[in-house]
Amino acid sequence: MHPILFQRERFLLYLAAWGVIAIILAALAVPISTLTWGESFVIAIPMSLLYAFICMTSFYLCRAFPLRSTDYPRLFGIYLLASILSSGLWIMVTKGWGFTLQRILLFPPLADQNEVIIHLFFLNGILLFILSVFMHYLMIAVDESTTRGKLALQQSVLAREAELRALKAQIHPHFLFNSLNSISALTTANPQAAREMSIRLAGFLRRTLRFGATDKVPLADEIALMDDYLEIEKTRFGDRLRFEKRIDERLLRCLIPPLLLQPLIENAVNHGIAPLPEGGTISLQGDLIGERVRIRITNPVDREYVPSKKGGLGLENVKKRLAVIHGPEGRLQTDLTPGLFVVELSAPAELAGE
Repeated sequence: MHPILFQRERFLLYLAAWGVIAIILAALAVPISTLTWGESFVIAIPMSLLYAFICMTSFYLCRAFPLRSTDYPRLFGIYLLASILSSGLWIMVTKGWGFTLQRILLFPPLADQNEVIIHLFFLNGILLFILSVFMHYLMIAVDESTTRGKLALQQSVLAREAELRALKAQIHPHFLFNSLNSISALTTANPQAAREMSIRLAGFLRRTLRFGATDKVPLADEIALMDDYLEIEKTRFGDRLRFEKRIDERLLRCLIPPLLLQPLIENAVNHGIAPLPEGGTISLQGDLIGERVRIRITNPVDREYVPSKKGGLGLENVKKRLAVIHGPEGRLQTDLTPGLFVVELSAPAELAGE
């Protein structure tokens, strides 16, 4: 596929350049011959356009003899011979065109110009063919660089999607493991509660499988799913688990990765509420600050609580997903004070429908 013929902008620019060359050739021919300006243009313009297409064949030579793998003396010989042959062919057609004009339009015989124009065209034909070689080598280099850039971008996107899928896949088994442990603990102590939790868990998992198949969801949907999760956990903890939320109404339309909040709430339940005999209140606050989403989750913890150095699977998962999607713009910060654990999530805002 020729890089000029199949790109409209390049083709038009290429023809425009050869239009300028035709004008220059006509201007050079007038002072050294008896041709008028009009007669010079009648020869130069169609012959230049013809040679424009002849010079395009140098592209295939450039592809056949790459600069990196062909020695320069061989390249010099190949292109010198090709330029002489191309220019010679051009001269033959130019003479034929002049003969046709002489017969049809009573054009002055081209031979009467003492072959000056022929020599002019021949020498310029060699030079123009060599210039077209340089142009095509440059074009090939640019196209290869662009292609490499696109491939690198595609590979980066594919790698990012694979990492996101792997991180998302961690959520379900991690949550399921904890939930099954809870059901197991309730089986002997409160069989009815274990049965209710099993039913709610089945419904919750069905919804999360559909929910997790999308790349981004409105925060309102994520919060609704989080409420379902808390209802399941209330079967286990009863009045020990309390929850409050304060959400900016504008924030509900913001798009976030699915199953982003659930691991944070799960972390608050398992590491905050569960160890406390009296339980406690998990608080969620969401704000839209400028063009950024800020979500803050706080929960009570035992005053002797020491978090894992690795941060736990849930927190690490959310942190990695934010980093993959938003880079340094996606942040997850934690803060521990005696009796209180705080998680703050911050990322660029993206409203649904925009």
